[in-house]
Amino acid sequence: MPALDEVSLDVNRGEVLGIIGESGCGKSTLANAVLGLLQSKATIEGEIRFGERDLLRLSHAELRRIRGREVSIIPQEPALWLNPVLRVLTQISEVLTAHLPLSRKERHERVTYLLHEVGFDQPARICDAYPHQLSGGERQRVVIAQALACDPTLLVADEPTTKLDAPLRLEIIDLLSKVRETREITILFISHDLMLLSALADRVAVMYAGRLVEIGTLREVFRRPLHPYMQALRRVAHSSFDDPAITKQEFPIISEVSSNPVRTGCMFEARCPERMAICVERPPQEVAPEPERSVSCFKYGG
Repeated sequence: MPALDEVSLDVNRGEVLGIIGESGCGKSTLANAVLGLLQSKATIEGEIRFGERDLLRLSHAELRRIRGREVSIIPQEPALWLNPVLRVLTQISEVLTAHLPLSRKERHERVTYLLHEVGFDQPARICDAYPHQLSGGERQRVVIAQALACDPTLLVADEPTTKLDAPLRLEIIDLLSKVRETREITILFISHDLMLLSALADRVAVMYAGRLVEIGTLREVFRRPLHPYMQALRRVAHSSFDDPAITKQEFPIISEVSSNPVRTGCMFEARCPERMAICVERPPQEVAPEPERSVSCFKYGG
């Protein structure tokens, strides 16, 4: 079974497109595919268009010139992304050296500016620090500064708040909101947290088992989801563990996955409370039941 199957979407200039789905649905694979970071044995059919260029048709050297300069990534594991034996100044400067004709002094000034932009009051201290001397939140801000170093057009944020506690997650979302406003940057924001997406995204694409099952504006998808999977995610997200009226048996859940993950029909069929006979026969096709919305579910045709 492919990690991604018939995934097709557009990201408009200046918008934040959120990708939502549970772990293992293919969100990070999508992010790595955009940046050409998949393992060498991985194969991709189709196109990944960035402006007028198909990234899949570029040479390795051409892709390296784009990656970090025009398209950047904020990883979900900054501790693994950062080199443990290099100071922060060196690691951000390497990105600048690779793409911009700056002097050593100009690079230092640029790094100081970037660290201040992402919220450090004492950028000089961060410049001299090694990754292990920083907290998790500080490391996350460093990789955001690194991603922004060359003023990219597209920023791929791959679950950038996964390892952070709740207050730090909100700080990072607030930072990305400010970056979007000041730089007019396009962001592909990948997350499994509906509440974080609601604070940042303009549109939402819902993924399940490597396929896109619903796409629409944030307001419409969250207010009135069409696909049964998104409806289930919304029910779970809006329930409160602190509500004494909710018992363990009553708390909404999404039923377990069937023991057979290989299907000829809809991948969500075994977990869907609204499944029909046709759902086991073939996968549903994408349809547009409303303006600016698409969904892959036999309830709406397809």
